[in-house]
Amino acid sequence: MRLLLVEDDRRIALPTINALTDVGHDVQWEADGTQGLARAQEGRFDALLLDVMLPGLGGFEVARQLRTGGNELPIVFLTARGGLEDRVEGLDLGGDAYLVKPFELPELLAVLRAVVRRGAAVRSARIVFAGGAGLLDIAVRRLLWQGQTVGLTGREYALLEVLVLSRERWFTREELLSRIWGPEFTGEMRVVDVYVSYLRRKLAPEAIQSFRGLGYRVP
Repeated sequence: MRLLLVEDDRRIALPTINALTDVGHDVQWEADGTQGLARAQEGRFDALLLDVMLPGLGGFEVARQLRTGGNELPIVFLTARGGLEDRVEGLDLGGDAYLVKPFELPELLAVLRAVVRRGAAVRSARIVFAGGAGLLDIAVRRLLWQGQTVGLTGREYALLEVLVLSRERWFTREELLSRIWGPEFTGEMRVVDVYVSYLRRKLAPEAIQSFRGLGYRVP
């Protein structure tokens, strides 16, 4: 696994890094919450190991900003704050697991395996597009744009889903008409352009690209 550890106490961080590295994991370390948030947003990690009491941004605030921004990186809190209210707050903010220090390595490894498996299953139904600005949740037919839910009509959603499921592939008007309006559709072909304009107004002009002779796609 590619892991990001955000922990300001070297006496905890270094043994944890060594133990995880010894069993084959790649661990990157940040000792500051602000820097940890920036690294987590890069999207290169399988899980985030996050302390609560940190310089810069606290761990709860890091988790809140990640989830508000639509980031689904699995989060495991590693903290000495083991009270019920703290555990509930951490999980309510989007944490996937909450381990109280001191913890044993086998327990941490088991938790990591579980949250990464769960995260992979969730991400398979959640597709990021437009450079991370958009997140389409296929399982519940929900669109997030820059972390905010955007309401779509049935046709708008169907059009966007086709484009997102094959993002970076160009679709002609004819293909989109056949997939969304059906092969028996006899109306105006430009209806596709109209619905693309609806989506662009709700998201951003760059959310759907167009090119003469090729058609439409999402980046």
